[in-house]
Amino acid sequence: QRIRSIKIFRNGQRSGCPDGDIAAMTIDVIDLFAGPGGLGEGFASLDEGRRFKIAVSVEMEASAHQTLMLRSFYRHSQGDQRALQAYYNYCNRSDAPHPRELHPALWRHVEGEARQLTLGVERDNNVLRRILDERKLDPDRTIVIGGPPCQAYSLVGRSKNQGTAGYVAEDDHRHFLYREYLKILHYTKPAAFIMENVKGILSSKVGGRRVFYDIMRDLCHPGKALRRPLDEQGNSYRICSLVSPMFYAEGMDPSAINASDFVIKAEEYGVPQARHRVILLGIRNDLAHKTVDLLHARPRVSVRSVISSLPPLRSRLSSGDDAAAWSRTVKGLVLDQAKDAAKKGLDDLSKHLTACLNGINRGLPTGALRVAPYVPPVVQDDVEKWFCDTQLSVWLNHEARSHMNSDLGRYFFAAAFGEKFGRSPKGHTDFCLEGLSPNHANWTTGKFEDRFRVQLYDLPATTVTSHIAKDGHYFIHPDPTQCRSLTVREAARLQTFPDNYFFQGNRTQQYHQVGNAVPPLLATSVAMAVSKIFT
Repeated sequence: QRIRSIKIFRNGQRSGCPDGDIAAMTIDVIDLFAGPGGLGEGFASLDEGRRFKIAVSVEMEASAHQTLMLRSFYRHSQGDQRALQAYYNYCNRSDAPHPRELHPALWRHVEGEARQLTLGVERDNNVLRRILDERKLDPDRTIVIGGPPCQAYSLVGRSKNQGTAGYVAEDDHRHFLYREYLKILHYTKPAAFIMENVKGILSSKVGGRRVFYDIMRDLCHPGKALRRPLDEQGNSYRICSLVSPMFYAEGMDPSAINASDFVIKAEEYGVPQARHRVILLGIRNDLAHKTVDLLHARPRVSVRSVISSLPPLRSRLSSGDDAAAWSRTVKGLVLDQAKDAAKKGLDDLSKHLTACLNGINRGLPTGALRVAPYVPPVVQDDVEKWFCDTQLSVWLNHEARSHMNSDLGRYFFAAAFGEKFGRSPKGHTDFCLEGLSPNHANWTTGKFEDRFRVQLYDLPATTVTSHIAKDGHYFIHPDPTQCRSLTVREAARLQTFPDNYFFQGNRTQQYHQVGNAVPPLLATSVAMAVSKIFT
């Protein structure tokens, strides 16, 4: 992979102009529904003569907001060695004080930038408007980014909603959170905006109407959509694709456009994950003549290239965990699998299971929030350069979760099967050995054939989602000898978060943050394309 024309934070040093230089070169970013900051990170990491600076970011969930603030502290520490050292000490040492204790003035600045607010709650809406008034942002040098929560639009979320007694889509406020986005567009009148959401939004319906069509119409003219008086309706926008010449403008019939032209397939742009998302670029109509570069395709990046350098960990046992008990449990399960495979005439599979078993190492650690040592490769390719930071001395957020004994056998089998056949095993037809079938009424129907899915070393990963917080069944590590699901850090690498991005909260909250985020590397490519508007 070649990552061209992207200047980013490196080992605590930022390339380009420091704060205060050439104000005309700075574009302010309003980051809504920010999560842990993946989209904003991509914009803030770009410095190509037109620098993006986070003016305010908004997130309602407490742990994601903590991550957002810590990352903001890191960005604002560039050029201040004392503050930067406080950040790295906090990363590297579990007994180090939090940066807010050592640098209260800088932390107060961070608190002013990264705000924990719930959009749609009038009190919080008023707080945000007051902040925006205080910032006195120049609309011609401002961009709004973000994506309303996607649970109401995703296929999984819709399926879950349909199974909820009394669920009425028209009463689900999440379908209409994009209107909070419209309010900020109308209030700030930015030169451009980026809205991101799941691919399921293209087919989602409320009251028989396609949500996507209504969103496109409303984004074209926020003031009109909000039913402001005619003389207060303000600017209109042209909605552009970043992967095709397709655009949508006010007055066009949204059903006449190819909605899939607004879908970005992340694996085609250097992200090691098959993540397909709708990303809309809005350009204010008085700037519609500006040129926007389409995203440049990049070679596909494999799972192996981004997680194989992390230290191996063994899974934990749900009860009575210790290295010897883990080794006995796994070996017993797999020997039974190998014997049953031989009985069923699956000699090649039996031999492969046995060969994989020989690699079991009872001495592997289980990890912790901070795992030593952090040793980046001596020769780094562009992928590793994006992730690595030589001022780290430990791995962050790299801890194996606990699994039930029965699931350990399934995880080992799935990873060994993936190694042998180059694909993830499917349902009861591939999980055909004794002890592998879960106690699930629909297991043999094919409805849950992907219930256990191993990631394959030599391909991009499947989509990392927030479901990884619930269990690891869809995100099994490709190395059978580790016998586990992905750690937060491995999932973060598949999402292209740099290694010095320290996720806060408990492990479940960290998984949620990573699964819901926009890949920062993809966001950087988006920022590079959008930057041409501000010439």
